[in-house]
Amino acid sequence: MSLQEHYDAMRTVAVRQLLQGEAELDLLLEVPEQDSRRGLTLLARPPAAVTARIAEVLATVQRAEPNQYYYPASDTHLTILSIISCYPGFSLHLVDSAAYRQLVGTVLRAVGPFRIRYAGLTVSAGGIMVQGFPEDDSLEKLRNALRVAFRHSSLPQSIDQRYALRTAHSTVVRFTTPLRDPAHLVALVQQEQQTRIGSFEVDTLELVFNDWYQRAANTVQLEQYRLPYHP
Repeated sequence: MSLQEHYDAMRTVAVRQLLQGEAELDLLLEVPEQDSRRGLTLLARPPAAVTARIAEVLATVQRAEPNQYYYPASDTHLTILSIISCYPGFSLHLVDSAAYRQLVGTVLRAVGPFRIRYAGLTVSAGGIMVQGFPEDDSLEKLRNALRVAFRHSSLPQSIDQRYALRTAHSTVVRFTTPLRDPAHLVALVQQEQQTRIGSFEVDTLELVFNDWYQRAANTVQLEQYRLPYHP
């Protein structure tokens, strides 16, 4: 299955759920003090021109569904790999962050910059995503190299325990309240499923301690790596 086919399949299932009133609402966004989920993530951040274009594409959606959660530009990201998936009570003092920085850096010494193309929206039962498409197999090779490195280390990790990450999407909206008009939202997303958003070179990665939503206020940058990484 191609990446586009994967996004299309995701949209098909989600549209059926949304039209049946089965949106999955993220209620913890309304009570952040009750959400102690934290994790470790390697991520990339799209440039300002791309996040501005995302905001333009979402403007009509936001007018139709103003009560949902829209990621600010500061929090928009592309997950390279979730090393420790967020879980309640995780904190940095539970792990040796220096060892994680070193292991990731060792892998990144052999990794050069790569390009991602953002084009179109897709939807899940819980929110809206920008479709991302790697322009070559560099991202896949990087993820696999990280998987192997962590598998052969003694560092705690939960890579691929929830699901094996193979897309290059960015989540940009989460549903927090019942949709005003599910059919209208679905139509708006379908209108934008081929919209060009922009391409960018990923030449910098961040290893971060983060909450479930990658909110800047709760993010601690552990390391920043220029590709290829030279400590």
